[in-house]
Amino acid sequence: MTAIRRCEQNPLIIPSQVKPSREDFKVEGVFNCGVTKYQGEVILLCRVAESVHNTEEDKVVIPMVKKIDGVETIVVETISKSEHPDYDFSDSRSVWTNGENGPRKILYLTSLSHFRIARSKDGVNFTISETPDIFPEESESWGIEDPRITFINGAYYITYTSVSCYGASTSLIVTKDFVEYDRKGIIFAAENKDVTIFPEKIGDSYYALNRPVPMAIGNPDMWIAKSPDLLHWGNQKHFLGVSEESSWINGRIGGGAVPIKTEKGWLVVYHAADRDNRYCLGALLLDFNDPTKILANTKHPILEPEAIYETEGFFGNVVFTCGVLLEEETLIIYYGAADDKICRADVALCDVFDDLESVES
Repeated sequence: MTAIRRCEQNPLIIPSQVKPSREDFKVEGVFNCGVTKYQGEVILLCRVAESVHNTEEDKVVIPMVKKIDGVETIVVETISKSEHPDYDFSDSRSVWTNGENGPRKILYLTSLSHFRIARSKDGVNFTISETPDIFPEESESWGIEDPRITFINGAYYITYTSVSCYGASTSLIVTKDFVEYDRKGIIFAAENKDVTIFPEKIGDSYYALNRPVPMAIGNPDMWIAKSPDLLHWGNQKHFLGVSEESSWINGRIGGGAVPIKTEKGWLVVYHAADRDNRYCLGALLLDFNDPTKILANTKHPILEPEAIYETEGFFGNVVFTCGVLLEEETLIIYYGAADDKICRADVALCDVFDDLESVES
């Protein structure tokens, strides 16, 4: 098993350190951050999930973004549980149909997520913005989630999940300074998420991992796509699927951190969940010149929820990464723990390589 070292200061960022964006909001979680280096600092682009203060047990309060008189505005809607026996309120994160009149569907999310930047000189002690750095627009009315940051040719390409009543899509923002942001819109239509772009062209194309979610046929597996310009994606190919042979990946599987180029090939740290929604991290090694070819995979997780801050939280038994750094042959993994806090774990690159097992072609 991979010898992973959790940071002694874990968790690095917790909800109480984040100032709510409104007085009537409370921060439920700060987690699932994109990672990069900028001007000598480690930059975490953190997902901050907020809900509305509510003391009435029969009420569920829903924050969302709508355009009013041409201005994107947060609106708050209230739902009475007793007036909606056809709704399922058992999951505190969302409101569902109860499935009696068709497939179960999510009707609302109970929190609204935006992005904030946390900065650090040493990669451990972070200062987080007091106000949102990137806020959802009307087309992302249910929030923005799980950013990944890829540095390409002097610019930072941020892929993230944009959520609305139409589903979970993947959108793209480009920045050069983490001050001004150029929104490019949706690049993978619903339902598709966990998009991670490789940091350079391979041959004449860019590549990205993605995770469509089929409803009737198939499983939530990883796919890989190609693009000539980082905006238009196609040539989709099924890449890596859930497995009945390994209990930790028999539920769903998806891209995690942006791939890192190593001496042996492209290293991808990905996430997988079992049928009980216990999330772990694994690693893949891909061919330099053909990233659709998997050379090796980890049979066991390189990180799984074991520490109390990973097993207990807003949604327990979760470790989930959107970004890693490679420094002096050490892989630094920043990850969301239990859907409400940010942590760090380090592992020697050679230990990850030792844990990889060749995949028969």
